[in-house]
Amino acid sequence: MFAVVTGGSRGIGLAVVKRLIESGYKCLVAARSETDEIKALAAEGKAEFIKCDISDKADRENLKARMEKENAVDLLVNCAGVAPKIRKDMLEITEEDFDYVLNINQKGTFFVSQAAANIMKNQGFGRIVFISSVSSYTASTERAEYCISKASISMFTKLYAARLAEYGVSVFEVSPGIIETEMTKVVKGKYEKLIDGGLTPIKRMGQPDDVAAAVEAAASGKLDFCTGTVLNADGGFSVRRL
Repeated sequence: MFAVVTGGSRGIGLAVVKRLIESGYKCLVAARSETDEIKALAAEGKAEFIKCDISDKADRENLKARMEKENAVDLLVNCAGVAPKIRKDMLEITEEDFDYVLNINQKGTFFVSQAAANIMKNQGFGRIVFISSVSSYTASTERAEYCISKASISMFTKLYAARLAEYGVSVFEVSPGIIETEMTKVVKGKYEKLIDGGLTPIKRMGQPDDVAAAVEAAASGKLDFCTGTVLNADGGFSVRRL
């Protein structure tokens, strides 16, 4: 089985790659840089690296060409994503701030998925997984561009699920909550206090492997009839409580 994982060189993406390899997939890791861990997996023949900034059209075309060379693309996992370089009040962010996040998280993800979707449509099977966030429905006024980008991902799930169902392609959204990664490191103390205060029923920050486990479930084939489903890897954040 062959999987393409964008942003798969570190953090959640790397955890996804490791889980998929354990499940029998060979992974094409599309990322801006190759880490030592990906080099080690490539040396073992379990993964392949392709340099790809998904906000760059030429890089996306190169990734598309590599996917088209494969006999079958069984799975695409869209992990590539960035947070704002600097958190700013939504009344102060610039067009450059906005474009930086949206060009990767929204535009890049859409067109990588479009390329894979056409391959899967023609082959008559496949799975696409989008990594969104609780920020897709939770307002953070100092990360407006990020919230907007993740809300887009939630809609991508619905759109691609509706468009591809007749071709045997299932589409899923995995929605992480507060996950301990490089992205959240600068606000780790704040999040730990919120969690201790009852923000989530499970009283710990999530780990990248918690998200990867949800992706693994979507990739297993056992959920194919559940196309369009959101898997909340959020420690219960999405549960309304009184």
